[in-house]
Amino acid sequence: MKRRQFLGSAAAVALFISMAGGTAYAETPADTLVIAKVIDDAISFDPAESYEDTTSEVLHNTYEGLVEYDAADFSKLSGGIAESWAFSPDNKTVTFKLRSGMTFASGNPVTANDVVYSFARVVKADKTPAFILKQFGWTSENVATMAKALDDQTFEMTIAVDFAPSLVLNILSSVNASVVDSKTVMENEKDGDFGLAYLKDKSAGSGPFVLKTWKPNQTVLLQSNPAYRQGEPAMKRVVLRHVPEAASQRLLLEKGDVDIAANLPTDQVKALEGNPDIAISRHNTTRNLYIGLSQTVKPFTDPKVREALKYLVDYKGMTDSLLKGEFTVLQSFWPSGFYGSVDENPYGYDVEKAKALLAEAGYADGFSFKLSVRNVSPAIDIAQAVQQSMSTAGVKMEIVQTDQKQFITAYRDRQFEAALGTWEPDFLDPHANAATFAHNLDNGPNAATKTVAWRNSWKDDAINALTDAAVKEPDETKRIEMYKDLQRKVMANGPYVGLVQRTSQVAMRSNVKDYVVGPAMIFYRLVRK
Repeated sequence: MKRRQFLGSAAAVALFISMAGGTAYAETPADTLVIAKVIDDAISFDPAESYEDTTSEVLHNTYEGLVEYDAADFSKLSGGIAESWAFSPDNKTVTFKLRSGMTFASGNPVTANDVVYSFARVVKADKTPAFILKQFGWTSENVATMAKALDDQTFEMTIAVDFAPSLVLNILSSVNASVVDSKTVMENEKDGDFGLAYLKDKSAGSGPFVLKTWKPNQTVLLQSNPAYRQGEPAMKRVVLRHVPEAASQRLLLEKGDVDIAANLPTDQVKALEGNPDIAISRHNTTRNLYIGLSQTVKPFTDPKVREALKYLVDYKGMTDSLLKGEFTVLQSFWPSGFYGSVDENPYGYDVEKAKALLAEAGYADGFSFKLSVRNVSPAIDIAQAVQQSMSTAGVKMEIVQTDQKQFITAYRDRQFEAALGTWEPDFLDPHANAATFAHNLDNGPNAATKTVAWRNSWKDDAINALTDAAVKEPDETKRIEMYKDLQRKVMANGPYVGLVQRTSQVAMRSNVKDYVVGPAMIFYRLVRK
C-alpha cells in the first residue's frame, strides 16, 4: 500500500492530537515514528527534575551531555558535547574540551558556560535527581567553585570525593547531567525558579529532536533538529501516544495506526508472532526484582536459612512459563548485560539441598514468615509462584498485599519480615546498585543514609570495605573485577533472594529499521523506514 505524503508540520500536530482521541489512521507517514505506550508517568521534561521512565526516554533524544553511550557499542562511553577529556593525577579534577561549532536547537552556540549553568542549576534547584550530581560533593554553596568555564570550549570540574574516573563519566552520562541552553532558560526564568516551569513541557537542548508538544496522558510530539551535530534524523517527527491497554496497543499496531507497541505482555506478543507485518525485539532493562530478608527476623539471620531459600525458587519454571519473554533469571544485585555485570546465576531449584540446609539450621520442619508485596502484577504472580515452590520444603510463606504507597513506606521504615522489592539504578555504573544493596555503614535507626542493605538491617564490614575500595579504584579492569567479586559475595551471603530481570518486549511494523535500544535509552535518531 502506498504511503500518504506528509502534509507539513502544522498538519502533523493536528493529526496526531486527533489520533490520541481515537481517530483511526490507515498508515503512519514515512518520516514519522508513532509509538503506542504508557506515558502517564511523565511529570516534567526538565533534566533538573525528570525522574521517570517516559521523560528519561525523551530527554535522551532532546539533550546531550558531556559524554554518552555509544549506539554502536553499549559497553563504551563516547563524547557527546565533549570531544575529549583528561583527569588530573589524583582523579579529582576533569578537564573537558568541547566540540567546536556546536549549537543548540535555538541556534545559540554551545559553550562551557552552558555546562556550568546546567550543573549548577541541577544542584541549586535541588529536585529529586539532584543527588546524582551532589554525590560529587557539590552543594549550592560550592558548585560555583567546583564547576568552571576556563574558556568557551573548555570546562573544568572538581570533585570532593574519591571516585574512579569510570564512575565519574558514568554519572555524567545520566540525563540529569544534560546540558541546557542557558541563554534560553535564563530568559524564561520566573521568580527565581531556574526555568523549571518553562522546561516542564519544552526543551532547550542540542539533541537530535525538540519537544514540540506534551498533552499529559495523551501525546508527546517531538520534531527533528536540523542543527543536530550528526545530521538531521530520518524521522522528522516522533509521536508517543498514551495507550494504557495492551490489547489496544496490539490492535493499533496490526492496523498500521502505530509503528511500535512498547508495552506488550507475553500473551499479546505471542498473538503477533508469525505475522509477517510485525517484528518482535527483546532487550534487557536495568530493573530487577528480589526478595529482601529482614535481619531482625530470627530465621533469616542464619546464613544456612538464607542459602536454603535461594534453592527454593523455581527460577527456570517462572521465566519459562509464568514470566516467559518478560523476565530472565537474575540473582545478582546488578543487572545482566551491562558494564560490570557478573552474568552468573549460581542457584537452581533444589528441594533436597534446601531441606538439608534447613535441617542443619534447626528448621527441619520448616518455618513460617510473611512476604510484603505490592498488589500489582507481576509482583503477585511471582510471589504466588515462590510461595508454592517454598512450600515443598515446609516453608510457609504468607503473602501480604498492599498498595505501592503502603508497601514502600513499610519497607523504608523496616516494618516487614520479607519484602518483594524492585530496583532500577539511577546511572549505569555498578556502584549505583552496590552503594545501596551492599553498603551500610550505620545500621542504627537514625542512620543518615538508609540504603536497601539498611532497610534489610544488614551490615557487613568486609562488604562495606570492598564497596569503598571499588568506588575508588582507578584501573578500570581491576574495578570491574572488584564489582564482580562483590556481586558474588553478596549473592552468597547477603539477605537477598535475587529473582528476575525485566525484559522489554517491543513489537513493531516490519518496515521499521534500526530501532536501537540501549542502556536506559532509545535512539530515535537512528530509526528509518
